[in-house]
Amino acid sequence: MSELHRIAVDPQQCGGCPCIRGLRIRVKDVLDLLAAGASHDEILADSPLLEAADIAAVLEFAARQSDHPILHVA
Repeated sequence: MSELHRIAVDPQQCGGCPCIRGLRIRVKDVLDLLAAGASHDEILADSPLLEAADIAAVLEFAARQSDHPILHVA
């Protein structure tokens, strides 16, 4: 089941960057932590407002952002 409903984009919050559930926790921040080697448990412990499904939503959001069509110009 998709968890993308947990990701919100509000121009009035965090400069319009995608955030988790309207919190001021940006998708990019969670991705940066994961890329740096932080485990899901470490992220959840450091950010008590986050839930495991939020991390799943971040990963799903990032995966969908990277899936773009390739256009060839003739």
